[in-house]
Amino acid sequence: MRHTSKPRPALLRALGKQDPPLEIMIDGACFARAEIYKHDSWAATARYEGAGRSVVCKFNRVQPIFGVPTSWLGRRLARREALALCRLAGLPGVAPACGPIFSGGRWLENAMGHEFIAAHPLARKERPGDDFFPALLALLREMHRRNLAYVDLHKRENILVGDDGLPYLIDFQVSFGLWNERMARSGLAQAALRNLIQADLYHLSKHIQHHRPDQAWLLGETGRRPAWIELHRMFAVHLRQLRRSVLVSLGVRGKKGRATSEVFAEAAVRQELDQAA
Repeated sequence: MRHTSKPRPALLRALGKQDPPLEIMIDGACFARAEIYKHDSWAATARYEGAGRSVVCKFNRVQPIFGVPTSWLGRRLARREALALCRLAGLPGVAPACGPIFSGGRWLENAMGHEFIAAHPLARKERPGDDFFPALLALLREMHRRNLAYVDLHKRENILVGDDGLPYLIDFQVSFGLWNERMARSGLAQAALRNLIQADLYHLSKHIQHHRPDQAWLLGETGRRPAWIELHRMFAVHLRQLRRSVLVSLGVRGKKGRATSEVFAEAAVRQELDQAA
């Protein structure tokens, strides 16, 4: 049962025993924490209010793993996501990035943020409006034109349905781009980008088939499954099962290993639990 689960131990929380700061500074203005969306092994994400604005800030991992420092990884993930938002600046469907984030007078190099989007994660049984997936496809096409693959589109919770009915993408932590001229000249990097772009389109086609099968024509043959996806799944499934087994053995999740059994499930999971209640 969900109420018998234990909170995650510090090792499995990006910030260890700490939560996102109660207050932060952005562009010289003070923001107060309003809500924590999630806190998993890789990052803690929270919404902040201040200066007449709402922002969402992600604090990437700093908690050591058995004494091995990880703050370098947190800084790297924050820089990668900031680069992606910079590359996509001005694109509808992507929230504008915030400036550097400070707490206690210190620049948090593992943190990055963006303007809050009035939206909710795409729900499992939701049927978005007729314009939703065409707009999401246009967003991906422009992203790809800017030499950036989203990579994480298989996660439905990364797709937001705006209060305006339009699609938004969040969480560019693992996005892949040709970030500099050296990468742009690399045949290997170009090949990786092409394959990841094809994976983006494939995962979009899966979402369309699930939520709006009447719009399956949007992608046609361009939404075919890349051959390497099966190889990736062979490893990903085993890793996911291992992670679930660890969480179950620690008592963090129930016997079936579902995220819904965690004491503090992420916002998208909490939304589906509320809808099912």
